[in-house]
Amino acid sequence: MSDHGEPELPDLLPPRKPGVFERLKTKWGLKSNFQVFKVCLVFSLAGSSIGFVKTIVWGLFGFTPETSHWIRIPTYIAFIFPTYQTMLMVWGTLLGEFRFFWAKEKAMFRAIGRLFGLRPAAPHGKPPA
Repeated sequence: MSDHGEPELPDLLPPRKPGVFERLKTKWGLKSNFQVFKVCLVFSLAGSSIGFVKTIVWGLFGFTPETSHWIRIPTYIAFIFPTYQTMLMVWGTLLGEFRFFWAKEKAMFRAIGRLFGLRPAAPHGKPPA
């Protein structure tokens, strides 16, 4: 019973889940929703920038829609992927999130190094030297 003698109704709604910004803030270790917004904006700007770069690179190499995928895909990987990483750093720096993106870049390069056997994985429980 409530203070006024009315019966209390049970909560019919499930507990509220954290929103997208809250989940991203936790996952990425950010302090504010504004930081989450800036990081998302950096990803958007970097992706959009790649559209322009790809057009330029394809023009320089003389690629047309008829160019074989066996040529375009390796070229895309060789030129566009590193350019995207660079764009992330450029836009991240301009928007004040250099540390976030630099940490992500270092982690990605470590993972690629392990993939190609350039840097061995750390033993369980011990950080890499």
